[in-house]
Amino acid sequence: MDTDGDPGPTVGLTGARFRGVPRQRRPERDRADEPGPDGAVEEQPDAGPAAAGAAPAEAPDAPAAGRDHEEEPGASGVSFVRPYVFTGGRTRSSVELSIETLVSAAPQSPSTRLSGAHETVLGLCRESRSVAELAVGAGVPLGVARVLVGDLAAAGAVTVHRSAGAAGPDLALMDRVLSGLRRL
Repeated sequence: MDTDGDPGPTVGLTGARFRGVPRQRRPERDRADEPGPDGAVEEQPDAGPAAAGAAPAEAPDAPAAGRDHEEEPGASGVSFVRPYVFTGGRTRSSVELSIETLVSAAPQSPSTRLSGAHETVLGLCRESRSVAELAVGAGVPLGVARVLVGDLAAAGAVTVHRSAGAAGPDLALMDRVLSGLRRL
């Protein structure tokens, strides 16, 4: 309850909100004379037409009415959606993917409907790219890109190319390359 009849904000002077405790606010004129953090008293400038009851002008960078803030990754460079939303909270893919694993789009399009994030990654897979390149191109973290590529691989929308195993490349192949280089 206010002492001067002004409804004012419901947040306390410290910014804390306490439920069930009635709050009494001091009038604005008393708060203007409070010292700031450095001890100096700040003077309030004339507020102009806003103080007279005129409606403030709309900010030029305010979002347009009806604009969907849940943009897909890579759409404008900034996404308002947390990465775990794209993966449904999953952090691991069903397919083992290293950052250097090459992925390309399958010749046939998938029969299932894909989300916008999956379509973005699939569009980037028109050319063979590594999982790291897909993450950068889609504007998502590497873990999210791995899950999205794993989903696309499970749906048959992309082909995951085999990379060198933990044992390394084939020794016979390395010998042939070395002998070819010596002949040059």
